[in-house]
Amino acid sequence: MATHSTPAPRRRPPPDYGMVRPKRSVWSGVLIGVGIAAFVDETVFHQLLHWHHFYDKSTPGAGLVSDGLFHAFGWLAVVTGLMLVADLRRRGALSGVGLTGGILLGAGFFQLYDGTVQHKLLKLHQIRYHVDLVPYDWTWNVLAVILLAVGAVLVRRSSTREAPGTEAAEGLEPRR
Repeated sequence: MATHSTPAPRRRPPPDYGMVRPKRSVWSGVLIGVGIAAFVDETVFHQLLHWHHFYDKSTPGAGLVSDGLFHAFGWLAVVTGLMLVADLRRRGALSGVGLTGGILLGAGFFQLYDGTVQHKLLKLHQIRYHVDLVPYDWTWNVLAVILLAVGAVLVRRSSTREAPGTEAAEGLEPRR
């Protein structure tokens, strides 16, 4: 007995398919960059090197709980950013340069925020304890500024190179 099934109807692409969205691509990247920087910080400095916890002004148990919450925040940022990237790709709207620039901006922002606000202003933790912090602080914050600068250049490049709707306006085939 043969069964015939009707094929599922083909979905039409969204009406704005192929219109590159540099700003959305950048914001997706920012979330991913924040999450990656948080993941690297938590994995390397908290878990592998045991230099500090997210919150060091209490018991080791409270430090571990704060690390777990921090880790969850980082992964939530990465997963949210990747969901936005998936949506942009589905729409043919992803700007690779914007995404890369956003990742660098997000990582640089996180690192500069961590190094200035969390380390110095709020004193939640330091990079290390019982050592001269000056080289660590300078390295941490200079790397953050470099990430921010390179990310800003890429974001600027993406907004001028890939303005929304340029393919349609120029009669070009939308990017796939």
